[in-house]
Order: sequence, then C-alpha cells, then structure tokens
Amino acid sequence: MVIDRGGLAEFLLRRREVLQPEDVGLTRGQRRRITGLRREEVAGLCHMSTDYYARLERGTGPQPSEQMIASIAQGLHLSVDERDHLFRLAGHQPPPRGPSSDHINPGLLRILDRLNDTPAEIVTELGETLRQTHLGVALTGDTTHFAGAHRSIAYRWFADESSRLLYAPKDHPLLSRLWVSGLREIMTRRGPSSRAAQLADALLDRSVEFRAIWELHEIGVRPPETKNFVHRELGALELTCQTLTDPTQSHSLLVYTAAPGTESYEKLQLLSVIGAQSLR
Repeated sequence: MVIDRGGLAEFLLRRREVLQPEDVGLTRGQRRRITGLRREEVAGLCHMSTDYYARLERGTGPQPSEQMIASIAQGLHLSVDERDHLFRLAGHQPPPRGPSSDHINPGLLRILDRLNDTPAEIVTELGETLRQTHLGVALTGDTTHFAGAHRSIAYRWFADESSRLLYAPKDHPLLSRLWVSGLREIMTRRGPSSRAAQLADALLDRSVEFRAIWELHEIGVRPPETKNFVHRELGALELTCQTLTDPTQSHSLLVYTAAPGTESYEKLQLLSVIGAQSLR
C-alpha cells in the first residue's frame, strides 16, 4: 500500500479540530481561543515530538511506522473504523480487530480520562494492562511497561513470585485458581493457536503449581468483588472492584473504590498524595 500524504494530513487535522481538551482528559485553560486541540497536545497524547506530528499534518513528514500510527489512533481517541482508515492512509494494512487488538474503544477511554481521583485501569481479556489512571499507577505500579508474555498478569503470577507481593497472602490460592481457570476458558474460546494457548503452554513448561491446577480442569472461577491489596507504603487496602466490559474488543475497565468511613477509604486519600508526588 502507498501512503496518501494529503489524505493523511487532512484526516489528522480534522480529527484534531473536533476533539476538545475534556474529551481526552486535559484541562481547558481560561484563555483558550483555538477550536479543538493544539498540535503539541496531540503530540503529547501520541507520545511523539510536536515537530514530527506537525510534519505529518502538513503532509511533509516521512511515512510513519505501524507502531506510530497505532499510537496516533489511540491518542486521537479514534474508533476502530477510524483507526483502520488511518492505517490505510498511512500505507499500512490495518491490524486485526477483536480480542487480539490493543486499540481501546474511545468510549472506554473517555470514561477512564474522567477518573482522576480513582485507581482504574483498562486491561485485555488476558490481563494485559493497556492504560492506567495516575492513581492506578500509585496503587499497583506501572503495569503497562511489560513486554511479551509478561504483559499478562496470569503469566507473571506463576513466572515471577514478586508479582504476588501486591496481594494479601490469604487470597493467593484463589487467585492462582482464578488465573488458570480464566486462561483455560479463553483458550477454549479462541482456539489452539491463540495467545491464551501460547501462554498456557509456556506456563505448563515453567510452573509446577500451574501444571497441578491446570490438571484439575476448573472452569468458572470468578474474582471476588473485594480485592485485598498490600501497598508498599500504605499497607493493607480492602477495595471493591467494579468492571465495565467492551464486548467488541474484549477489554475491561476496572475501577477500585473503598467504602466511605473505612480505613481503606482514608488510605485511598493518602494514595492520591503519593500519586501526585510521583508525578512531580
């Protein structure tokens, strides 16, 4: 496929013009006079330099890579159809849709962008973190930086003992069964060539505990509504997890809250201070 520089430039410009700061979790300044987002704001959302983005919008930049186009599509909060259109304009074949895609539905992103005072994250069906609020990072650490099989919390649970330190020891047996049961369900649904099957094969070779639970053929183990975290600075937190699922992409938005008046509620207030300090 050949890049359509003019079409790409015009599409980027139009999408930038219709987005407002509030749509992408940014604060609108009192003296804002332009319509839509500034180029530097879009560049920041897409994790690239303002100069690079500006050249694309002027039609003078190099052909962007597939990874760069994926970042732009997410930064501009494009729908899947818009994302595919952007890929074709840039001269690339669009990536697959569905559970293997990391592209987050813009509706789910808009909700996450408004959760400034709550730990929250968007994950795939394999437990791969795609996006976190700053309080989500303060609670669990940055879980978006993992690569390969370690992106999946189910894989890390059995392959890296340190991943369990975040959760109360009393919950470890249930969580082990939960990850194994979930992985088996997804593998059965997606087939023997799926990423779930690849993770299961890797863990069967690596973990004695995983093998023992896998042989039980448990299905339908569900997570408890209350999750018991162990924060390195705040200690034990008992949080309720509410889930909103996007069925088209098999992504879930997880939101963690605490009952008012509880010790965990007070600790969440302290977590916002810790999160602000880490951002600075």
